[in-house]
Amino acid sequence: MSRIKIAVVGVGNCASALIQGIHYYRRQSAEESDGLMHPEIGGYRPGDIEVVAAFDVDARKVGEDVHRAIFAPPNCTQVFCPDIPDSGVRVQMGRLLDGVAPHMTEYPDERSFVVADAEQATREEIVTQLKQSGAEILVNYLPVGSEDAVRFYAQCALDAGLGLVNNMPVFIASDALWEARFSAAGLPLIGDDIKSQLGATITHRILVDLCRKRGVHVDRTYQLNTGGNTDFLNMLSRRRLASKKISKTEAVQSVSASRMADENIHIGPSDYVPWQKDNKICFLRIEGRLFGDVPMNLELRLSVEDSPNSAGVAIDSIRCAKLALDRDIGGVLDAPSAYFCKHPPRQFTDDEAWQMMEDFIAEATPETRSSNMLRSAVR
Repeated sequence: MSRIKIAVVGVGNCASALIQGIHYYRRQSAEESDGLMHPEIGGYRPGDIEVVAAFDVDARKVGEDVHRAIFAPPNCTQVFCPDIPDSGVRVQMGRLLDGVAPHMTEYPDERSFVVADAEQATREEIVTQLKQSGAEILVNYLPVGSEDAVRFYAQCALDAGLGLVNNMPVFIASDALWEARFSAAGLPLIGDDIKSQLGATITHRILVDLCRKRGVHVDRTYQLNTGGNTDFLNMLSRRRLASKKISKTEAVQSVSASRMADENIHIGPSDYVPWQKDNKICFLRIEGRLFGDVPMNLELRLSVEDSPNSAGVAIDSIRCAKLALDRDIGGVLDAPSAYFCKHPPRQFTDDEAWQMMEDFIAEATPETRSSNMLRSAVR
């Protein structure tokens, strides 16, 4: 199979875990697939992905080989594939906009962002760089709250003719105008806001869905998360959390038997604990009523390495976007978006989304491709 050429925006912990994973699984045999949801998608294995362009604004990353930049501060994710050869791809200065919260530059140690003293790239320059790199898919890893910056890069993807995997909670795939733009351009779009492989949101959804299936009425629930990476540090600015809170809350509300009142559901980041680094701890509670209105409650504590947990899903999203390019499918990819993301345009239960995903991967006939293209065109 040919390589899947991607461009990455934001060379942080998630990009580090993704790139390490590409090389980790490139060295594994076809039989060694522990940790993968899909060892192969449409003939593509994780090792077939290649980063051909990367953008950031941190002085410790801009100008560096992307395979070195993923280990630069303030990145703190677990190093599980350390000996990666240089790629020959330099991290290029991107566009700042609202990508860095003011408080992220105020810390005296390696936690702080250090914005590069370099001229920021224009949209035209970034589009030119994307075209020259040969990238087919843009993978967005900008910080939570980067509303203007995410839209800027989404437009760059359109202008350069790239598909987009939007891993962040800025609503692109779930915005009808953006959905129509990608559909008209015949470019695949997956989003919004990546679900981790086995993280807080997917676990919360499964448990609430289980209550629905077993006739348990959920009265109230919360999900509190702590972590010590730059994502949690960034989210100390509560004004950057509006889309994130909507995304996580709706992911759970959508599988509940009936919509909970706002005061009875609380989901979102709770606090930043520096020594946790890339470890994320979720505290989850569900209160409900069983047969005869007899009360019950469930409490769960989940501890995961945040960025590898994300990469386990991103590596499938990228391959699905490539599969859509191969099949000439444009617009939002409903199945991958529903299975891989917290805030897709159309919500489904995880069982339904999983089956849709399997069907999407299996689709290969010309008749199916024509049907999908027609469906995308009329959205």
